[in-house]
Amino acid sequence: MHVPDGFIDAPTSAATGVIAAGAIAVSLRGARRELDERTAPLAGLVAAFIFAVQMLNFPVAAGTSGHLLGGALAAILVGPYTGVLCVSVVLLMQGLLFADGGLTALGVNITNMAIVTTVVAYALFRGLAKVLPRTRGSITAASFVAALVSVPASALAFTLMYAIGGTTDVSIGKVATAMVGVHLLIGIGEAAITALTVGAVLAVRPDLVHAARGRTPKLKLRVNGELVDAPGAEPESAPVAARTSHRGVWAAGLVASLLLAGFVSFYASADPDGLEKVATDHGIDKKAEEHSAADSPLADYGVKDVDDARLSGGLAGVIGVGVTVVAGSAVFWAVRRRRSDDTSPSNTSNTSNTSDTTNTSDTSDTSGTSNATSSTGA
Repeated sequence: MHVPDGFIDAPTSAATGVIAAGAIAVSLRGARRELDERTAPLAGLVAAFIFAVQMLNFPVAAGTSGHLLGGALAAILVGPYTGVLCVSVVLLMQGLLFADGGLTALGVNITNMAIVTTVVAYALFRGLAKVLPRTRGSITAASFVAALVSVPASALAFTLMYAIGGTTDVSIGKVATAMVGVHLLIGIGEAAITALTVGAVLAVRPDLVHAARGRTPKLKLRVNGELVDAPGAEPESAPVAARTSHRGVWAAGLVASLLLAGFVSFYASADPDGLEKVATDHGIDKKAEEHSAADSPLADYGVKDVDDARLSGGLAGVIGVGVTVVAGSAVFWAVRRRRSDDTSPSNTSNTSNTSDTTNTSDTSDTSGTSNATSSTGA
């Protein structure tokens, strides 16, 4: 789904760039409310994991492959605002270092793959969570459906952009049919990966799943033959959470990401992904431009001057995971620190001092009025 330069004209690309910049600004503010001591470290890991899994193209039809977009997974694990930032960090690293997704099309890609997928998936997840039972199975099922729908939604968003600013004369009806059709199939893979990942985290540390907080069943006590919620009880999975530190989860996630990008990626499908296949079949790619970072040492997910394909791709994957986790963690810790600064005792003290000053002023005014009254009476 990474759109290269030349598919969308300059005015439309610029407009989507403005939309993407605005969404990122809003997300930076919203992420302050989502990031805490648990989710701040996890957010950088989620970005790295998405980068790693996006290297694993899986076959979906004859001559066509797909890969994770990641918006649904990020939104459910760390929240919608932080999720937009996670996918945006991944897209930025891919565009700058790996020549994947055009730089002038960065706004297009962030809008399609970060904003649309996250918003659609999280809204659908929340809607399903309200009507489904409060169980882990329901959370996993809602994750599956939300991820499944988010992918064709992104395909429709691209089709709309192409209808507005496409650089070739192609039937929009044919583009829409082809894009939605193939991305429905890709959505099944996206849904499976998302549900499995969310389910795995739920089994170990459900408190680390942002969208699941307050939705897991509480500990029950049997009173006079009836089951009732235990007073002040934590979710029934709390004992497991207490035994598994968030550092352990982070380390396990990082190792998994490195293995996926550094080793498993070698066995990914070499077929073009959904967008590439549709672009080739329908002539959308006639005015595609060479990536401005085509000479990057890591272009096309390989290390320059390393002749062994397995080693080259593995090294590129490991470097990508490392750079993404560092960049993502830096962003999220900065946002977290900004939140801490906004709620620091000094700020609270200043507010209190301002209030005291106001009260003192009010008292002085009252005293002055009283004295004036006494003088008049005299």
